[in-house]
Amino acid sequence: LAERKQLYSTVGLSWARVCKECGQQHDSQDSHLYEYQDEVDDELVCHICLQPLLKPMDTPCGHTYCFHCLSSFLKEQDFCPVDRQRLQLHQCRPSSLLVRNLLDKLTVMCPHCAECQQTMQRCELQPHLHNRCPVFRRLREEAEKRKRPSWNELKGRKGDGEGSGDAKHSATLSRNSTRDQPEPGLINPAYEEDNNSLRSSLVAEATVVELIRDEPGEELGLRIVGGKDTPLGNIVIQEIVRDSIAARDGRLAPGDHILEVNDISLASVPHTRAIAVLQLPSLLRLTVMQEKGFKLRDQRSDQNQPTSTVLQVTLVKSQRTEPLGIKLIRKSDESGVFILDLLAGGLAAKDGKLRNNDKVLAINGHDLRHGTPESAAQIIQASEMRVNFVVMRSAEAQEEGGSSRTSRRTPEPQYFRRRSTYMKDPPGGFSSQEKTVSLKKEPRLSLGITIAGGRDCRSRLPVYITSVQPVGCLHRDGTIKRGDVLLSINGVDLTQLTYNEAVSVLKAQTAQSQVVLRVIQTLSEESEEDTEANDDELDIAEDSRDDTLNWTPLWTRWLGLPSHMHWCRDIVLQKTNNESWGFSIVGGYEESHGQQPFFIKTIVPGTPAHFDGRLKCGDEIVAVNGATTVGMNNSSLIPMLKLQKNKVTLTVVSWPGSLV
Repeated sequence: LAERKQLYSTVGLSWARVCKECGQQHDSQDSHLYEYQDEVDDELVCHICLQPLLKPMDTPCGHTYCFHCLSSFLKEQDFCPVDRQRLQLHQCRPSSLLVRNLLDKLTVMCPHCAECQQTMQRCELQPHLHNRCPVFRRLREEAEKRKRPSWNELKGRKGDGEGSGDAKHSATLSRNSTRDQPEPGLINPAYEEDNNSLRSSLVAEATVVELIRDEPGEELGLRIVGGKDTPLGNIVIQEIVRDSIAARDGRLAPGDHILEVNDISLASVPHTRAIAVLQLPSLLRLTVMQEKGFKLRDQRSDQNQPTSTVLQVTLVKSQRTEPLGIKLIRKSDESGVFILDLLAGGLAAKDGKLRNNDKVLAINGHDLRHGTPESAAQIIQASEMRVNFVVMRSAEAQEEGGSSRTSRRTPEPQYFRRRSTYMKDPPGGFSSQEKTVSLKKEPRLSLGITIAGGRDCRSRLPVYITSVQPVGCLHRDGTIKRGDVLLSINGVDLTQLTYNEAVSVLKAQTAQSQVVLRVIQTLSEESEEDTEANDDELDIAEDSRDDTLNWTPLWTRWLGLPSHMHWCRDIVLQKTNNESWGFSIVGGYEESHGQQPFFIKTIVPGTPAHFDGRLKCGDEIVAVNGATTVGMNNSSLIPMLKLQKNKVTLTVVSWPGSLV
């Protein structure tokens, strides 16, 4: 132990080299190191590294290894290290929850034991390092002081310009997202408090996130857009599904660009290929690029108040177990954690700084932008005497002074059909074809299809076919396929009906002895050499679960839909200073590709677009302040957006991303 203390004295330690998960210095490609306090059972030890298992994986032949050890070994070999039976990584499965819990409960000591001699369960080491370890805190603060530029350097930098206008903005890469804060935990992952109008470069961070599926077919809870066959190019997370694996993990966020999955590059692959890779049954190691917002250029405050304010609030408990007196909830129409009520006489109510309907962005440095009330409660229960909140409060709530116990309901968005002046061709490589089927049938014989969508569903999707049953007459005909969009049946228009209205019309018309069904099939044109492979990937991506009730088409299927079938809505963004609107775009007229629609590629944290919450990556911009974007090029739309000083109305079409 004395040798260990000497080894991990703070002399020679650097923030850049220390691992942010285990707290020790090791190469990024090596496994984490822990100082175990008790003898570990041989059944919990990896047969490759001879250390307690990390992210344990079971082989079909009954052996267990660390995921990192096994994946590295199988890059060079094709057999089990113990019995040399043939083995590939995709055949392996994460160990049972019982085994993982036993490993998480192993007792370890803080690696900086010369100054911090606390012991804890292995799963508690990372929160300890980031919130309680004095050595870790000092290393972080010293690194922040060294990298913080002087005022003269900041003064000379060029401003970032309009974030909404340039799809090729330069991102300053950082391997560390923490910023200089008055004390640990007061870290807002979504926003740098900034009431001034001068900002410098856009900051992005490359990070690695590992997600484990307990079952091979379990969804990660990511909605994905983009791909080399789309104008977006990159693979981008559009949305995190509530209560999913990704939501519980909490590290991924909408707008993250997925660069690699298990060392497979997604930089230039079609959408269907990316979805197939993300559906691999094993543990997934995602390398993602995350936007972190803008660096400050100036410390001078601005007179104007932002539409939403981000506040930092610290509650100090008289004893560790004292409750804070806060009720937390989730909302049906917005991700994240919100304060429902402050209990009378409780610590938070006495403090008076938190309010009903505040959105909790972080607690003690843990990102909760897409968290749950349960995960927030666990962080609070595990906290010491001080609990640091970062919350976002709307301007409306500030005006009300927090007196109302219930928040105002957000008005239902008004959707409308795409106007004739907004019509355009689909993106290059995407198209559609209309099909008509005329059948003579017995009146009681079913068509044998199930449907979804309708004017009342999310994103106003058209009514589409989710399955063609083998017992129905349409299956025997073979023309109608899953994913086809219904236009009409026996001349009755189905394109503007709700789901229940469409079901009623189909039932009534199916009772006829003759049925004429019109549908639209969307098409994706890809290079001949990729066609066969992509067809296979499409089968993997869309047929991996035999679940006709929840099946939804891939995002790319909607891109070929004709403009007259699009439902649009207006999104009004507001700001009170000269900051960026906070989104980047791709598309417009290009000599090599012709006229392409404009799509949202990036939404930057801490900006009006981010705080508003309605704009999503992959949304198509069809008009700005009522002026159509059809026929415009990038250099025309960018100045138009920059000219909008305090308010802009974006007319958008939004399709749900592919679910993995």
